[in-house]
Amino acid sequence: MSAYKERKVEGGIYAVRCATSGDVWVGSAPDLSTIRNRLWFTLRQGTHPHRSLQSTWNAHGAEAFSFEVVERLDEEAIGHVRDRVMRARLAHWVEQLRAVRI
Repeated sequence: MSAYKERKVEGGIYAVRCATSGDVWVGSAPDLSTIRNRLWFTLRQGTHPHRSLQSTWNAHGAEAFSFEVVERLDEEAIGHVRDRVMRARLAHWVEQLRAVRI
């Protein structure tokens, strides 16, 4: 338990891709190490709040999806402006990947 509490938490931007449809969704997370499990859990349960992601998951299944970290943000470097930096980087990746923001 103490190892979990002492681990370095990395925030950043991630992409979820559907190989079958070609759709891409981009999101941000304060802890990149846990976001994939959380996403897949809600998608498997059919309770993900983003409708296009959930409907594409329902149509093509988990096998069609991949998760990737597209940018890690250094907590120490961004400090108190983290939220502003995170929003700016998220907007950048949405545009760069022609993705849907989640």
